[in-house]
Amino acid sequence: MDIVCPGIPARSRMELFARTPRACKAWRMIGRNAKRSFRESRARGSRHLSAVKTLRRGLRVIKSLPGVYFDAGTGRGNGVEISVTDEKGKNLLHKVVAEKKLNAFGKHLVARGSATNNYGELLALKYALQIAKKERQKKIFGDSKLVIEYWSRWRIKKRELSAETVSLAEEVAELRAAFEVQGGVVQRISGDHNPADLGFHR
Repeated sequence: MDIVCPGIPARSRMELFARTPRACKAWRMIGRNAKRSFRESRARGSRHLSAVKTLRRGLRVIKSLPGVYFDAGTGRGNGVEISVTDEKGKNLLHKVVAEKKLNAFGKHLVARGSATNNYGELLALKYALQIAKKERQKKIFGDSKLVIEYWSRWRIKKRELSAETVSLAEEVAELRAAFEVQGGVVQRISGDHNPADLGFHR
């Protein structure tokens, strides 16, 4: 006599469980465990998704902090390009740089042929400091560790750099010192959170 066990084809019952009541009970237990594991997996997935959403909201908060943001890069192949924007990515360079010196993207291309990306970051910080003073902003953000933590604090190895870079670093250090005396802050952030980021490294 065949044992009725819903969910198990007759052939499978015969081959795996020999059509016994104990086999049917075992199968039902397997089914319940599978469903429980599935529910737990979904719960873990929901918690993970919630954590991801929270992280993304946090990143948006970082991006939306009001202030002046700066960056430099060489991605278009025409030399070092400088970007200074607000927290929404709106260009600000026109406030301190003549329009004729800005390209179609609202960025400034450094005319000096031997300029390095670091020199561009330093010059971008100079413009950011000038804009912050003009717009009465108290926070400046950038992603260059070298410029923010060393050069703009006059921590520089003169012998290893060009005279032009040393001169600019001295000027920027003075601007930064005056900015910070007035309560200003220059803060380093990740390039992924920088609205001025030119995106050339991605």
